[in-house]
Amino acid sequence: MADVNRGNRPLSPHLTIYRPQLTSMTSILTRITGNALLISSLLVVWWFLAAASSPEYFAIANGVLTSWFGDLVMTLSLWGLWYHTLAGVRHLIWDQGVGLDLETAYKLGYAVIGGSVVLTLLTIVII
Repeated sequence: MADVNRGNRPLSPHLTIYRPQLTSMTSILTRITGNALLISSLLVVWWFLAAASSPEYFAIANGVLTSWFGDLVMTLSLWGLWYHTLAGVRHLIWDQGVGLDLETAYKLGYAVIGGSVVLTLLTIVII
């Protein structure tokens, strides 16, 4: 017998009933930081190309990257680099079959988030 209510039911998992979890959010953030690092690396390449081109062009690129906006982008890129690195280490741990239970996965997720913030601040203070 055909299901007459089939068209009225939401798709599963539907955004209105799905509750985001730490593991899914950290996975999505890992993908976002990976792509963002590609974009920020283009800014560094632009800076190097400007340095090789002419003093005038380098002054423009250097002015952009040393402005408040450039500092913000580079600081967020630094955080993204630390986050992506620590998330990669977490995945290497998981690849060994360790820490796959929910409690350990959450601890590793919080460690990646907290560790990336701490390492970013330490890098900024040291450099």
